[in-house]
Amino acid sequence: MYVLGIETSCDETAVAIYHADKGLISHTLHSQVQTHNEYGGVVPELASRDHVRKLIPLVKQALRDSELTAPNINGIAYTAGPGLMGALLVGAATARSLAWAWQVPAVAVHHMEGHLLAPMLEDNPPHFPFVALLISGGHTLLIEVTGIGQYRLLGESLDDAAGEAFDKTAKLLGLDYPGGPALSKLATRGKARFHFPRPMTDRPGLDFSFSGLKTFTLNTFQNSDQTEQDKADIAFAFQQAMAETLAFKCKRALQQTGLKTLIVAGGVSANHEIRRQLQQICEKEGAGIYFPRPEFCTDNGAMIAYAGCQRLQAGQSQGLDIFARPRWPMNELLGLNQDS
Repeated sequence: MYVLGIETSCDETAVAIYHADKGLISHTLHSQVQTHNEYGGVVPELASRDHVRKLIPLVKQALRDSELTAPNINGIAYTAGPGLMGALLVGAATARSLAWAWQVPAVAVHHMEGHLLAPMLEDNPPHFPFVALLISGGHTLLIEVTGIGQYRLLGESLDDAAGEAFDKTAKLLGLDYPGGPALSKLATRGKARFHFPRPMTDRPGLDFSFSGLKTFTLNTFQNSDQTEQDKADIAFAFQQAMAETLAFKCKRALQQTGLKTLIVAGGVSANHEIRRQLQQICEKEGAGIYFPRPEFCTDNGAMIAYAGCQRLQAGQSQGLDIFARPRWPMNELLGLNQDS
């Protein structure tokens, strides 16, 4: 089964083709970073327009790269949410239209489920059950996973997601968009001069809160001389606090569930310091840890094609309606043994 995957949830247009037996066949992506850079963040209307311009050319490119044609495609998967409504509608409408024209089934994929399953694209994929830490610009989630569609929420961010906190802190320090990678680069020049709080590690539970950390960073910056070294030291302290907080919560999640495998995915999972600290925690706990390769940490079509392939093989698909949900709790997803 060849599945075409389409991802248009935010500011990256991505298309991939996945085969049930052969694995990933091709993937291509167009980033809108330059489009949104001058605004310091994603402008939804501009994102939607860019998806309209780029999506069909990327579909054609993915087919060319795979040396396939439309009759070879057996199903289409598309990101239906969560995300920006206009951006989601571009992908959903295109996918549903192609499925109708090619007379193949289409299936709506949850964006965060795509991230959760991204490590399955690797040569040495993890096995169920496991704990998943999903960290992106819009979400910070800890989930107990026993199978595809079988998810139990353990904890989530009560305010800013990890990626959002990175981006806002970067903007505070005068760094360019996207802020997360820029802040991490700046932190490499920083020294251990400030100590920032590790939010919600002094109380039970697995929820996160990063708004206080962001405010602490703001106050520290305003009370400094705001030199380049001050900025680097603040970036270092912020990143350390974020990494240690995530590692602490993951350790607690592994201990509470008794599981010995941790999956880490989403755009923020590419951060080297976060990876280092999570690896240390897993070593101490005797647990295995899995990350997707860097190109599959950020939004991509490969993860959508893979997730869609699993659901299409299980007999799940959408009707002729164009399905898009900007807000979509993961606990509403069906398992593979349930009817759509």
